[in-house]
Amino acid sequence: MKLWLDGRLQDAESARVSVFDHGLTVGDGIFETVKAVGGRTFALTRHLDRMARSARGLGLPEPDLDEVRHACAAVVEANPVPLGRLRITYTGGHGPLGSDRGDRGATLVVALGESIRRADSTAVVTVPWTRNERGALTGLKTTSYAENVVALARAHEHGATEALFPNTAGLLCEGTGSNVFVVLDGEIHTPPLASGCLAGITRALTVEWTGAKETDLPIDVLEHADEIFLTSTLRDVQAVHRVDTRELPGAPGPVTAKAMRIFEERAGDDLDP
Repeated sequence: MKLWLDGRLQDAESARVSVFDHGLTVGDGIFETVKAVGGRTFALTRHLDRMARSARGLGLPEPDLDEVRHACAAVVEANPVPLGRLRITYTGGHGPLGSDRGDRGATLVVALGESIRRADSTAVVTVPWTRNERGALTGLKTTSYAENVVALARAHEHGATEALFPNTAGLLCEGTGSNVFVVLDGEIHTPPLASGCLAGITRALTVEWTGAKETDLPIDVLEHADEIFLTSTLRDVQAVHRVDTRELPGAPGPVTAKAMRIFEERAGDDLDP
């Protein structure tokens, strides 16, 4: 496999990042995951826009988006796969062993891993930990992901593929790597960005294409919602057939199935919406 590092394609086996990189030592970095289908990226412009916002929010130097776009194209071309997870990682670069940043510039890595199409439905669990909707990193897609690692491990222990968080106010927020939608009386609702959830690219497209409403929702909405679904870069729109011990038979339900169909059709018509 070839990846992009230090301004050029390199062999994955020999590519090296410094052990003093701030992304490693203190999690000082941002990332994007972009879907690559048949050698073409999906919604890359939206991902790069969010990457720039995350960099500004974290105080990192503005990334050279032309270089990032070129790196993405080079990596996708060098690693042909039917469906791939293109990972863009941008860190504070070489730094001291503490929170202060160094002055050698940022590190950019672009790599691609092969993926498989997700199932039409999945199981999720809720977790006892909360998202902080007022935190310094709220709304930023950073490499400080250990909280998600712990929550996702909890999900896997219970036969699920995702864990859902409330925020500190007890409102439904998001998953470890997804946004969540619920169907109530035939209408689609999703938590607003003020809940502390990430401004997901697939979330935004789903809201635009289905007319979903942004609504403050108590976490216990999951106990009585008619339908529930997740959105993310590689899930697209994915129905939920179980939340904790609650079964949702027949998932995907009719509203979710329509949302899945709309997303697939619109995404197929425009690879950079």
